[in-house]
Amino acid sequence: GMAFQNANMLPWRKVIDNVLLPLEIVEPYRSQFRGNRKEFRAMAEKLLATVGLAGFGDRFPWELSGGMQQRVSLCRSLIHEPALLMLDEPFAALDAFTREELWCVLRDLWQRLGFTVILVTHDLREAAFLADNIYVMSARPGQIVQVKSVDIPRPRDLKVTYDKDFGDIVYELRMKIAEVRQA
Repeated sequence: GMAFQNANMLPWRKVIDNVLLPLEIVEPYRSQFRGNRKEFRAMAEKLLATVGLAGFGDRFPWELSGGMQQRVSLCRSLIHEPALLMLDEPFAALDAFTREELWCVLRDLWQRLGFTVILVTHDLREAAFLADNIYVMSARPGQIVQVKSVDIPRPRDLKVTYDKDFGDIVYELRMKIAEVRQA
């Protein structure tokens, strides 16, 4: 599954239909879609409820806030229960409170479903909160310059972002990036 910085929803399709889109176009679901539409719709509604959007399935994307659209995008990326979820700056365009709320949504979904996540982010706090391993990359040509394991126990509550150990991780990453930028 994939989710990006912009939700990229189809504006003429209702929220529920945006979430169901991967099942309509990707096998083996595509050939089963018509016959299992009710079951697939129930899966989509369950995912929407999980991210706090119960009852929003019949709305159009333009009726939702940016944070709500990003939640729909996350549901769409998970509807087919992928083993791997690739996220490219999915929370970057959001305000700080919505961003942190979605960190927790992703954390909870990950704990429940157990998929692997590759998250590209420039937010060091986001990386330290969500990741088990952080790969710091240099600028062009992009090379891995540091691998940092995050040994903070799970499940992680947002309160952990105010702990000294968490701050130390963020600071270490920041210093490594500063060092690489000056080289």
